[in-house]
Amino acid sequence: MFPILETERLILREITQHDKEAIFSCFSNEELLKHYGQEAFTDMAEAEALIQLFSSNYKENKGIRWGIERKGTEGLIGTVGFHALSPKHKRAEIGYEIHPDHWRKGYISEAVKGILQYGFHELSLSRIGAVVFTENDASNLLLKKLGFEREGVLRDYMVQNDIAYDTYVYSLLKNSR
Repeated sequence: MFPILETERLILREITQHDKEAIFSCFSNEELLKHYGQEAFTDMAEAEALIQLFSSNYKENKGIRWGIERKGTEGLIGTVGFHALSPKHKRAEIGYEIHPDHWRKGYISEAVKGILQYGFHELSLSRIGAVVFTENDASNLLLKKLGFEREGVLRDYMVQNDIAYDTYVYSLLKNSR
């Protein structure tokens, strides 16, 4: 049973094929994807395939991705979750995005706090990591505010539109909270 999480203003829920328009709206948005590490979607089938990947990763215990929905408002405004999940090693990496219409309202911070709690307490993770483009000021600031520690630089780690970018690698440890 897919876990539904609730924060003060948000419901974090399973992403289904009914959400394909919202997923397409996010992942076809050039502004959102500027520091994301992938090219913009051009076809609805790409959104459908991504939703299927989220579902497969959950079923295979490789990750979990929640849709972010504002309470009292139907429709996703972004996603948040864990990938590279390794239950044996008690670690995962975090990922998130939110449509630019909802930037600078604290929604991602609120959603990330919710899944950090879930990851450390329900999944028994001891380490949650993040990889972020060095130029992504908003995401770098968010992670620092949430207590993540920058561990180093991964040079030419992500390629987007045939350009290699450096990324920072971060971690948050359960016993450091």
